[in-house]
Amino acid sequence: LKSRTEASLWCFIAVFVRAAIKHHSDASVLDFSAKDPGDSEKIIDALKKIIPGESQQHRTLIGDLVKPKDTVLFITPIDSEAPEGRLILPQNQAIRDALDNHCIAVVVKETELDDFLKLGIPPALVVTDSQAFGYVATRIPENVPLTSFSILFARQKGDFNDYLQGTPHLSKLKDGDNILMLESCTHQTNCDDIGRVKIPQLLRNFTGKNLSFTVVGGLSEIAPIDYSLVIQCGGCMVTRKQLINRIKPFTEKDIPVTNYGMVLAYVNGIFERATRMFL
Repeated sequence: LKSRTEASLWCFIAVFVRAAIKHHSDASVLDFSAKDPGDSEKIIDALKKIIPGESQQHRTLIGDLVKPKDTVLFITPIDSEAPEGRLILPQNQAIRDALDNHCIAVVVKETELDDFLKLGIPPALVVTDSQAFGYVATRIPENVPLTSFSILFARQKGDFNDYLQGTPHLSKLKDGDNILMLESCTHQTNCDDIGRVKIPQLLRNFTGKNLSFTVVGGLSEIAPIDYSLVIQCGGCMVTRKQLINRIKPFTEKDIPVTNYGMVLAYVNGIFERATRMFL
């Protein structure tokens, strides 16, 4: 009796929900039970029909910058922020993208960079951790394309033109300006955190101004403050749509936006070099 009563109740709920949805929407309604594995196919088929085509298109990180058999040099410093025993996600994805595009991927720490260069193998592209920009730029010949993991993700995930236009605003910052640091994940922080410690220190030194910084991680709510600049991380943990929607309220108000890697390139005086290959 109890099971018949529960079944009747669920049947009533299903009928009520179906009627409510049809009243407020033209969307089709499918009957589905998690207890019946056979029902999953019709759900999957329905999702395939409504998912935007763009979401199924792979946006390459470096595939349009290199050719098959090209050597791509990845420079990956291992500091206190690096996870134990593995590379970070942006590095993993960039290396995989090189392999998917039939390139020869070479990975070194900055301390072994000179040893690789002595081998006389000219890389078609060099991708470095943004924090090593200053050193790497002095070692890699000017005619070799050089960029960073963060800038690659800025192009793949965000509105790259907005970042390009917003970055030079770093030179216009004034005393008292509030800068919003947006991080798309909620990683464990430490005293060397790039968004909370390193970039704020670099910008105070670069501008000589008394700047304030507000850090927002994940998809947390953003306080309604008049920000002078927004600096977004690479966004490796979110989709392109999520990142663009996160930035959109600021670009609509003409607040300049930029990206971690672009900031580090700019303060190291190599912003033009680190982005010219994309223009």
